[in-house]
Amino acid sequence: MAVPKKKMSRSRTRRRKAQWKVSAPTVATCSQCGAKHVPHRVCHECGSYNGREIIAEA
Repeated sequence: MAVPKKKMSRSRTRRRKAQWKVSAPTVATCSQCGAKHVPHRVCHECGSYNGREIIAEA
């Protein structure tokens, strides 16, 4: 089993953990209604995807 030979300093550990950044989600604009939605997913406002109505509006 691999065991570290030396203690890793706090600054070295924190520098490595500082690279874990959260990125903003990608957003696309619906071609039917212009609302923002996640790409390659059905629009929650109008229920369309790729120019076709997938979910009928209530």
